[in-house]
Amino acid sequence: MLILGKPGGGKGTISKKILKDFPMFTHFSTGDLLRQHVLQKTEIGKEAKKHMDSGSLVPDDLMIRLVLDEAEKEAENGNSLLLDGFPRTMEQAKALAESVNVDLVVDLNVPNDTIIERISERYVHLGSGRVYNLSYNPPRVPGLDDVTGEKLVQREDDKPETVRRRLEAYDKVTAPLVRYYQEKGVLKTFSGTESDVIYPEVKRWLSKELKKRP
Repeated sequence: MLILGKPGGGKGTISKKILKDFPMFTHFSTGDLLRQHVLQKTEIGKEAKKHMDSGSLVPDDLMIRLVLDEAEKEAENGNSLLLDGFPRTMEQAKALAESVNVDLVVDLNVPNDTIIERISERYVHLGSGRVYNLSYNPPRVPGLDDVTGEKLVQREDDKPETVRRRLEAYDKVTAPLVRYYQEKGVLKTFSGTESDVIYPEVKRWLSKELKKRP
């Protein structure tokens, strides 16, 4: 199963809700995997960071290498995967289809302005990875981590101008994916600005679709 949606469009939040209600899925976030490689300064991480900092999408060959290794391990263990953030291009989708059967696709359609506002209010504590949002999860002392008191920073790829470039790149490259999965009859689009409003519709659709499975 896949979740498609713009960067910062609530894929992670919706994924957590799906995992709580449908525990047969194993969550697989390419964003988390990429950040892990960047933090660990692996070769893939160093290469990916250059693209992330400039607001461009990470190249296909890099993403395919990163994801398929991990996804195939899970599939071999008989786990149902919930892929979050992959595929983002047609080349990635075709590479995925050769290894994994995709039978459900949730497409989250959230306005760009909502995403830019949401992401540009996000600050992190680099040492621990703790994430704060100035609107709904602010630090107790402005600009400082709750646990250590150390300074919070805004990641380069969370700055408004970088987010806008990423969203423009996403719209251009990923729109054909929606058509691709629509034509396969496995995709449903959910529109809105708040995950709590969108999710009940997602849950109803998934419950109905999963009941059709043998």
